Amino acid sequence: MDGVLSDASQRQHFLDGPLQYWEKFFAACGEDAPIVEALEMARLLDPSVVVILLTARPIRVRRQTMDWLGRHPVRWDLLVMRDEDDWTSSHTFKRAELRDLQGRGYEIQLAVDDDPRNVEMYRRADVPALYFHSGYYD
Repeated sequence: MDGVLSDASQRQHFLDGPLQYWEKFFAACGEDAPIVEALEMARLLDPSVVVILLTARPIRVRRQTMDWLGRHPVRWDLLVMRDEDDWTSSHTFKRAELRDLQGRGYEIQLAVDDDPRNVEMYRRADVPALYFHSGYYD
């Protein structure tokens, strides 16, 4: 979601500096502007393709996330969010969820992510991955 479908730049300041305010960063997610190109890319996918939104957002912001998805024309079929007590890195969380999805029979044909570590993780798992430059990572 963040940096691929939604533009989190207006809340990046919560993560800048020596202290990172993740609670505030995620709480403000409902006000993000959509990234039009990503929404269009999802819209153009073959309708038979299942679109899974795998986000490291914590489940506590599910309401804000669902409201945001309802306000913007995002094509999606399944939303996977991080459990409240999961403090692992994004790529560790997404690697575990990727394995779980594959174990449930999903054939992951493409991943799109703005974190180079996640893109590398997908590629190491033999999942083609597109890097979507959000500007959040160096």
